[in-house]
Amino acid sequence: MRVLVLYAHPVETSFNAALHREVVSCLTAAGHEVDDLDLYAEDFDPRLTREERLGYHDLETNQTPVADYVRRVQAAEALVICTPVWNFGHPAILKGFFDRVFLPGVSFKMVDGKVRPSLHNIRKLAVVTTYGGARYRALLMGDPPRRIAKRVLRAIIKPAAPVHYHALYDMNRVTEGQRAAFLARVGKAMTDF
Repeated sequence: MRVLVLYAHPVETSFNAALHREVVSCLTAAGHEVDDLDLYAEDFDPRLTREERLGYHDLETNQTPVADYVRRVQAAEALVICTPVWNFGHPAILKGFFDRVFLPGVSFKMVDGKVRPSLHNIRKLAVVTTYGGARYRALLMGDPPRRIAKRVLRAIIKPAAPVHYHALYDMNRVTEGQRAAFLARVGKAMTDF
């Protein structure tokens, strides 16, 4: 299966970097064709320009500034997002990727003024993430990143595609053993992916 790994963390020595390496290693070892898209390493510009916003619905030109990223998303059969949760949301670079690449004609189509999901080439989705705070804090805030995966992204990919959400909460207080156990769970999930 062609798997696009979408990674968003700026520090190569972080626990998220270790998770990213485990994701890529286990998917590759399991025989998947992995396209490892490291947004920071590729210096992805998350800013939607004025011109891009003005041409957002122009299907003839809207993909031009991000054509290579669109090609990579459309070539994927599965998507694995590996990212931390900061301030109850995704890092700005990942949000910018969604804004600039998940365009009309890519992730959805407008039909009679209504949005119709169209990213049906994605047949499986997984998110591997960490939170600084405890699970109850995320729940109190509505856990926007989980809802984005389980509702928003699920709605635009192939109908009934499986969505798996692997989260380690309370990173500010977890032990080395808890991190190791989570890393092992993620490795098994990617091996079984």
